[in-house]
Amino acid sequence: MPVFQYEAMDNTGLEVKDTIEAPTEQEAQALIREKGFYVTKISEKVAKKKKDATKKPQGPKKKQAFTIGGVSAKKLTMFTRQLSTLQDAGLPILRSLRILEGQEKPGALKNSLMGVIEDVESGNTLSEAMAKQPKAFDNLYVNMVKAGEAGGALEVILQRLAEFKERSQTLKRKVQGAMVYPVAVITVATGIVGFIMYWIIPKFKEIFMDFGVELPAITEWLIYASDWVVNYWYLIPTIPFAMFVVVKLIKKNKTGAYIIDRIVLKIPVLGQIVKKSTIARTCRTLGTLIASGVPILEALSIARDTAGNEVFRRAFDHIYSSIREGESMAVPLRETRITDDLVVNMVDVGEETGALDNMLYKVADVYDEEVSVLVESLINLLEPLMVVVLGLIVGFIVIALFMPLVKLLNELS
Repeated sequence: MPVFQYEAMDNTGLEVKDTIEAPTEQEAQALIREKGFYVTKISEKVAKKKKDATKKPQGPKKKQAFTIGGVSAKKLTMFTRQLSTLQDAGLPILRSLRILEGQEKPGALKNSLMGVIEDVESGNTLSEAMAKQPKAFDNLYVNMVKAGEAGGALEVILQRLAEFKERSQTLKRKVQGAMVYPVAVITVATGIVGFIMYWIIPKFKEIFMDFGVELPAITEWLIYASDWVVNYWYLIPTIPFAMFVVVKLIKKNKTGAYIIDRIVLKIPVLGQIVKKSTIARTCRTLGTLIASGVPILEALSIARDTAGNEVFRRAFDHIYSSIREGESMAVPLRETRITDDLVVNMVDVGEETGALDNMLYKVADVYDEEVSVLVESLINLLEPLMVVVLGLIVGFIVIALFMPLVKLLNELS
C-alpha cells in the first residue's frame, strides 16, 4: 500500500509531520482529517522516488533579467486574475504558468515565474515554489495557495485571491486619484512662492536700500525670509527628506513605530482614513483566508502582517493570544478598542452563526465605502483651505512690499 508523507496543523495551530498508509491520496487526506488535522502538504514517497529516477535532464536555464525591487501590486493582481482564468478553464498548473511567463515582459515578475516553474518541474508544490519568491508572493498569497492545494480547490482560491487583490487595488486607486489635485496645487504654489522669495523680493530690497526708506517690521521680516531662502535654498527639500528619514528610523523600533502610528491615528480626518482603511484591509484579508480554509490562528498571523500599523499589530497579538487560550474573537477585539462596536457585533454574530468570513467581507465593504467618503470629504476640506492659505501668503507679500512703496511715493511727491 502506498505511503504518504504529510504536514498538517491541529486545532491549536501547531504543525504536525507524519506518514500514513492509504490506497489513494484522497483517502489519505480523509484519514488525516478524521484525526482532527488540517492538511497543508501531502506527497507519496514511492511516487516521488520514481519521479526523481525517471526525470529527464533539463535544458539550459533561461537567463533572468537584472531587476531592482519587487513586483508591483497592479502586475500581481493582473497575473492572479489571468492564472485564475486559466485554472478555471482546466489547464494544468505548469502549462498555465508557462503561458503567463511567456507573455510577461522582462522584470521581477517574469524572474519569479521562471523560478516557480523550475521548482514545480522539480517536484515541489505550487505554494512551496511561490514561497521561494518573496519579491512577488507574500505570506497571504502563499498560504491561500497552500490551502487551495490541500482542499483540492485551487481554482476557487485563486478566484478569491484575484477578487481580493482587485478590491484592494480599487481602494488604493481611489485614494491616490483623490490626492493628485491637492498635491499638484501645493507643489505649484510652493514653486511660485519660492520664485518670488528668491528672485523678486531681492530686487525690491535693492530699491528700498537705494532710496534709504525706513522699512516697517512686516517688510523687514519678509526680506529676512527672502535672504534665508537665497542663502539656504537647499534646506527646503532637505528638511522634509530628513524628517522622512528620521521617521523611518524611529519606526524601525517597535516602541517608536507604536508612538508614531498612534499619533497618526489621532490626526483629524486623516487618522480616520488610516484607521478605517486598515480595518477594511485586515477584515478582507482575514475573511478571505478563513473562507479559503486557512486555520484561524494562522489567518490572524497573516492579517496582522498586512495591517502595516503597529497599533493594529499589537491588537492582533492580543486577539491571537486570547484565541489560543480558548476565547472567541469578539471578546478580545472589544478589549483592544481599535474598532467600532459595529465591527465587534458583526464578528460576534459571525462566530455565532458560523459565517465569520461573510461578516468580515461585509465589514470590509462598509469601511471601504466610508474611506471613499472620508477621502472625498478631505479633498473638499483641502480645496478651500488651500485657497485661504495661498491668499494669506500672497496678501502678506503684497502688503509687505507695497507699504514701503507707498511711503516712498509720498516722500517723493
